[in-house]
Amino acid sequence: MKTQPTRLASVVLAVLLGAHAGCGYAVVRYRGAIPDAETLAIEPLANDSYEPGVEAVVLDALRREALQRGGLRLIDSPKDADVVLSGRVQGLRVRPRSFSSVVLALEYEVHLQLELVASQRSGEVIAFDPRALSESDFYLSSADVEATRKNRRETIHRLANVLADRVYDALYESAAP
Repeated sequence: MKTQPTRLASVVLAVLLGAHAGCGYAVVRYRGAIPDAETLAIEPLANDSYEPGVEAVVLDALRREALQRGGLRLIDSPKDADVVLSGRVQGLRVRPRSFSSVVLALEYEVHLQLELVASQRSGEVIAFDPRALSESDFYLSSADVEATRKNRRETIHRLANVLADRVYDALYESAAP
């Protein structure tokens, strides 16, 4: 005969399994998610912003995300790749967000906008939703100029990571049946 705690555990487990089955979530498998694609190349990005080096930050974030997901093997040669990711940093805008009583900026907002496209060897082009390639965040200002620069750099890196994550989500979702 089952004891009360064992029976309760069985009921809880059954409820959790039943709820999980109907939630719509599924395990994402990146390997093989894009038909007939095993390799990915990321072309250097153009920089149409006034921020020097921001394209390198975004490119690094895209490469790190590709390696972390592991669905496609990252290679250097676009002509040998099954999928080629290319595009540009369309803009990086920084503007004051809030002010002190003596009109000093307390925080700044950074808006990063990308324009990317993924081209498959088959000729199919995957265009990304522009809303997925745009993000804003803010950083705190400081009386110390170096602290403000550091905060700005960290915010740009954070935005690049968020957008890289969205790019790969959109890439794999576009290939889903």
